[in-house]
Amino acid sequence: MRHRIAVIGGGPAGLAFARVLHRHDRPVTVLERESGPGVRPAGGTLDLHEGLGQLALDKAGVLAEFRALSRPEGQAMRILDTDGTVLRDWRPGPDDRANPEIDRGQLRDLLLGPVDVRWGEHVTKVVPGTGDGVRVHFADGREETFDLVVGADGAWSRTRPAVSAVTPHYTGVTAVETSLDDVDTRHPDLARLTGDGSVAVYGVNRALVAQRSSGGHVKVYAQFRAPLDRHTERDTADAGAVRSRLLALFDGWAAPVLDLLRHGTEFVHRPLYALPVAHTWTHVPGVTLLGDAAHLMPPLGAGANLALLEGAELAESIAAAGSGDPDETVRAFEERMWTRAARWAGFTTAGLERLVGPDPAEALALFDQVQPPG
Repeated sequence: MRHRIAVIGGGPAGLAFARVLHRHDRPVTVLERESGPGVRPAGGTLDLHEGLGQLALDKAGVLAEFRALSRPEGQAMRILDTDGTVLRDWRPGPDDRANPEIDRGQLRDLLLGPVDVRWGEHVTKVVPGTGDGVRVHFADGREETFDLVVGADGAWSRTRPAVSAVTPHYTGVTAVETSLDDVDTRHPDLARLTGDGSVAVYGVNRALVAQRSSGGHVKVYAQFRAPLDRHTERDTADAGAVRSRLLALFDGWAAPVLDLLRHGTEFVHRPLYALPVAHTWTHVPGVTLLGDAAHLMPPLGAGANLALLEGAELAESIAAAGSGDPDETVRAFEERMWTRAARWAGFTTAGLERLVGPDPAEALALFDQVQPPG
């Protein structure tokens, strides 16, 4: 018997799940809300850890392709004081592939490969326990039934309510994102400031981080503690006004650092949300969650790695279980996922407190815990 399996969401978790099932000749339906893979920018860059994201790509059979596309030099990290003094300048060794960077769009295309995605499928609700399976409701009024529905649909998951009443909470930190294009030609001083990887500056309850992607593209993130209603998405429509507010917020910082904001053209408002550190639920037959849908945490390099590995591991477990009822397989997977995710959620939650907090020395100390002083 072949079970009807659907994964909702075509991000890292959903695509890793589908790609590994495909590798084991198991059919899966991928439902993605976006109308196509290139309808909006895929975002910045991700560092994939050897024992997490890279392990998932190995399970999916695409590790060699990842190594050809990734940028080990992107692991470089420079930390400046607010006056521009270099406090740390860590650069990876020539054979260091612990956490190489890859653009989100490149990772998506790598995982898509032969996977058949149903684009433009807007899921509104998932209803378990309907007798003949789990019912998926769509925005256009259609319904479909599956034996297993895997929610990999992100922070504001439409699948999560089927297993948990918990919703994400605001962390107290907001990020405003902007970007620089063709930085090596148009802004060579900022290209040197950013280096091959990232540059970060930490102040009192605020931080400024710039991270290089491929093709001369740099993402810039202004992070600060503020009430949720201080800034809204509407406020970022006037780029000049946003730029002025940010320059005022970071007033007194070194001019080259502020140039990262001065040359930004568009600004995107991103308040940071998270689920409780130890988010679990009573197992519901036929439904489970992966990635941000299961354990949304501060964006400190763990979320995408966990999402990839969870997708790959769950798919491997289902394939290994054969034609039997996958419910016990899913239940056992959830227990393993919760334990691992809670450790990382605790680390990233504490990390955000130190990186955007009242004592900038704590940010430097955190860096020294994971990288040797440079």
